[in-house]
Parts: sequence; C-alpha cells; structure tokens
Amino acid sequence: MLAYVIQRVFQSAIVLLVVGLVAFSMFRFVGDPVDNMLGQERTQADIERLRTQLGLDQPFPVQYFKFLTGAAQGNFGVSYRQGRPVSDILVERAPATLELAAVSGFLAISIGIALGVFTAIRRNGFAAHAIMSVSLIGVSLPTFLIGILLIYLFSVELGWLPSFGRGDTVKIGGWSTGFLTESGLKALILPSITLGLYQMTLIMRLVRSEMLEVLRQDYIRFARARGLRERAVNFRHALKNTLVPVITVTGLQLGSIIAFAIITETVFQWPGVGLLFINAIQFVDIPVMAAYLMLISVMFVGINLIVDLLYFAIDPRLRVDRTAAH
Repeated sequence: MLAYVIQRVFQSAIVLLVVGLVAFSMFRFVGDPVDNMLGQERTQADIERLRTQLGLDQPFPVQYFKFLTGAAQGNFGVSYRQGRPVSDILVERAPATLELAAVSGFLAISIGIALGVFTAIRRNGFAAHAIMSVSLIGVSLPTFLIGILLIYLFSVELGWLPSFGRGDTVKIGGWSTGFLTESGLKALILPSITLGLYQMTLIMRLVRSEMLEVLRQDYIRFARARGLRERAVNFRHALKNTLVPVITVTGLQLGSIIAFAIITETVFQWPGVGLLFINAIQFVDIPVMAAYLMLISVMFVGINLIVDLLYFAIDPRLRVDRTAAH
C-alpha cells in the first residue's frame, strides 16, 4: 500500500510540473502585459523599466524556476492589473467557487445515484423511461445554454431567483459564505443546477448501466434464491458492487466541476476564480492566469489521487493483483 501511495504521489508531482510548464509557455503568446499596464504616452524607457521590474527581461527558464519556487510557497507574484498579491486575490475569490462546486457536486452525486438506482430497478416503468429521456437534455445541451434557459425561465419570466451575482455574504474568519443569508442561498440555486446538471446525468446513466450489469450476475440470482428481500438484494449487494467503478468516474467529475466552473461563473457573473481568470485573459494578467491553472491542477490531481487511493482500498482485486505481481 505504501509503495502504491508513493508511486501515485510521484506521478501527481510530475503532472503538476508539466502543467506548470505548459501553462507558463502558453502565456508567452497571449500578448505583452506591458501594453495594457502603460498608457499611450509611454516611452521606450518606461517599457524597459517596467519589464525589468516585472522580471520579463529574464530568460524563460529563470522565469519558470522563480514561478515554481514561489508557487511552492504559496506566492504567485503580483497581479499586473490590480497591483496586489495574487494569493490574496485567490483567497478572496476561492470561497465563491468552492461553495458553488460543493453544492453542485452534492446535487450531482446524490440525485445522480438515486435516479440511477431507481431507473435500474424500475427499468421497464414509465417513470424510468421519462427520466432517461429528460436526462438527454443534461447530456446534449452545453452548459452556457442551460444557464441562459434557466435565467430566462426563473429570473426573467417568473422572477423567482436572481440572474447574477452571489447575493449577500457573511464573513466568518477569512471565509465569506452565502449559506447563511436568504439572498445568498437563492443566488446559489441556478448556478449550482447549471454546473451540476451534466455531471448528474452522467453519474445517473453510469450507475444505471453498472447496476443493470450487476443485477445479471450469478451471486445476485443466488441471493434471490436464498429468499432475501428484494430491498436487501438491491441495496446491500447490488448497489455496493455498483459503486466501486462509479467512484473513479465520480471523482473525475468532481474535478471537472471545479475546472469548468469558469463557464457557469461567466454566465451568472459569479465572483469566483473562474470569472477572475476570464478577466485576467482580457488584461494579459499572467500571474493570475498561471496561478489559476496551477490551483485547478492541484485540485484536479489531488481529487484523482484520493479517488485512486479509495479505489485501491475498496476493491480487494487490486490489492490481490499487486501482491501477486510481487
């Protein structure tokens, strides 16, 4: 087990280094931040002085090494646009994105698994066929279009929910939360549904497919032959074995929720790190862009690492295979 953990941690570190290199290399081609920071009255001397001040006159390997050493210490430099430490900006924006991702992930997992089990058990019923038909909406429609449709229906036509913003927030230590205010909870509904709908339908269809496969296994027939109740067969035996392969995909989808919250945040003008990244692209704010990609990469790789370890701990076949290999 320890050797497996060390191997996965080492692989995760390599992935983060490669992501940092690719991201830092790409930002060299998005434009020159000096053009946005200085006015039209700038002189060549002003340009050279600012480039020296920002370290842009140094060779690429030197810039990349300084970025990695600073990122390892939580220091991503100073925002070219706001003139503030990037880490402070991320700390301000991260609670909005994390709360949105948490609610979306909870909805996707809980509703997705529940509907997947229901449509597998009642696979020939009218309700199951209706749910599977409606789920095609979440799979086929792009996220931004779902958000626009929800805004039109619940904000423009019905006027029940706000169409943008985060609502009122409450400061608890260094964390700003919208869970404790009515406007904050209302503002969270539409973005969380928009962000979690695709993942929910994907998890639902995966759970249904896996459970139907498990229900065909011999040990399920044997359990029924022993006279076990259908509820015990479905939830104690079938569901437990269904969730083993679902864990991996669910972990990937949780990472996708955080990574692709950028679209939902743009549609709803949600003040999270995704919207911050979009604004940073417009102003060629390289430190903010690099910090965002590294932050998302750390979350994504961290979630995948946890999922791999849980999968290794839950599925005894993996432990047997590795023991046999040695």
